[in-house]
Amino acid sequence: MGLCFSSSSADEDEPAKNPHFVGGKVTCVTTKDAWNQKLSEAKTQGKIVIANFSASWCGPCKSVSPYYIELSEKHLSLMFLTVDVDELTELSTQWDVKATPTFFFLRDGQQIDKVVGANKAELQEKITAIAGSQVPGDQKQP
Repeated sequence: MGLCFSSSSADEDEPAKNPHFVGGKVTCVTTKDAWNQKLSEAKTQGKIVIANFSASWCGPCKSVSPYYIELSEKHLSLMFLTVDVDELTELSTQWDVKATPTFFFLRDGQQIDKVVGANKAELQEKITAIAGSQVPGDQKQP
């Protein structure tokens, strides 16, 4: 998603210039430090992270993005992130992203599931199941 620009300002969460990729409750991650900060924040808050690895040149990424934004507004107990595979190549390689979009579901920074491709039905099904399985903070299961 070449439109998730890194800015020189201290605000890593500044929305991208292109409304097709961020909006609602989706945060565009532009640096590895911001990624680590968001994962740490999610762990502290007991939230599961949905990370969308996508690219500006990817047609399916563009088509599923508004739906991803819509899901972020419905499932406030989850943290929704977008990562540009071209901007954060190192992170994309670390997560072994071979196709865009790829959606990772992370608990405490560890992958618990993923969806490869712009399959809206599968994405909604997994998000709904994961959101429904979350247990509030101090009542976490072992």
